[in-house]
Amino acid sequence: MTVGELYLESLATGIITPTELSWLTHGQDHFSRLEEATALRLGRLLDQGDIQLGCRLASADAPAPEQPTSGFCEEWIEPLGRQRHR
Repeated sequence: MTVGELYLESLATGIITPTELSWLTHGQDHFSRLEEATALRLGRLLDQGDIQLGCRLASADAPAPEQPTSGFCEEWIEPLGRQRHR
């Protein structure tokens, strides 16, 4: 998981789990400037009530989510930190 993936998932669902929040706070000393800014934005969204602390439940009859296209990954996820350890 990267900060960018967590940010997009939280925006899409409106929820961040306690485990994800813990991961975010424990890893913050290793983040790039862009990741730090993204983490701060997540914190602001939590403060404003736009994202709630909770859990995500999958519906038994819901179809499996589609995988994002490669263009989506290049445009959104890659700039937010996937390649930071290379």
